[in-house]
Amino acid sequence: MNEPATALKTAGLVAILRGLQPAEAQAVGEALYASGFRSLEVPLNSPQPLKSIEILRSVLPEDAVVGAGTVLTVEQVRSCHGAGSQIIVSPNTNVNVIRETVALGMDSFPGAATPSNAFDAIEAGAKNVKIFPAEQVGLAGFKAWTAVLPADISLIPVGGINEENMAQWVDAGATGFGIGSSLYKSGRSLQDLRTRADKLVHAYQMIHEMRKSA
Repeated sequence: MNEPATALKTAGLVAILRGLQPAEAQAVGEALYASGFRSLEVPLNSPQPLKSIEILRSVLPEDAVVGAGTVLTVEQVRSCHGAGSQIIVSPNTNVNVIRETVALGMDSFPGAATPSNAFDAIEAGAKNVKIFPAEQVGLAGFKAWTAVLPADISLIPVGGINEENMAQWVDAGATGFGIGSSLYKSGRSLQDLRTRADKLVHAYQMIHEMRKSA
C-alpha cells in the first residue's frame, strides 16, 4: 500500500497541474518542489495523465505526494493507483470512488458543494473534503460547514484561491488549498511558474506563522 499523504499536512498546498504534458512533468515538478510544494495533482483530463504521474513519482523525493485529479470512476482509481498515485481527487462525491481509493491505501479528496455531500464523503471513508467550487460555497457558507463537520476532517477549498484571499479562508477553517490556474497553466514559463509558486508558499507560511504567534 502507498503511504498516506502526510506531506499535505505540512505543506497544505496542492498544485493542480491541469494540462500538464509528460515532456514537461519533471521540470514542472522539480520547480514546484523547490518552491515548497509537496503535493501535486495531475487531472485525468490532461494529456497522458498517467504517464505524467509516473514521471513525477519517479523523479520527486519521497516527501512529495503525487496524485490524480478529476477522477470519476472506480476503474480510473485503479489505473491511477497502478501509475503510482497516492491521492485521488474528484470534483464530485462518489462513494464508490472514495471506498475504492481508501481500500487501495490512497487518500481520498472528494469534491463537495454542500454539507450533505461532505457527510456522505466522510461516511464513505474520506478524511479530507475538497470544497468545490469554493467561490460558489463562499466564506459565509464555508463557516457554516465548519460548525457541523467533524473537527478532524481536513477541508480543502478549491477554485479562486490565491495569495490574497488565503488568510480569510484559513480564518474560516480551511486546512489547505488546491491551487489551479493562478499557479499553473500549460505553456506558462518555468520562471513564471516558480515566481507564482514562491508567492503562494510564502503567503501560506506567513499566514500560519502569524496564527501561531497570535
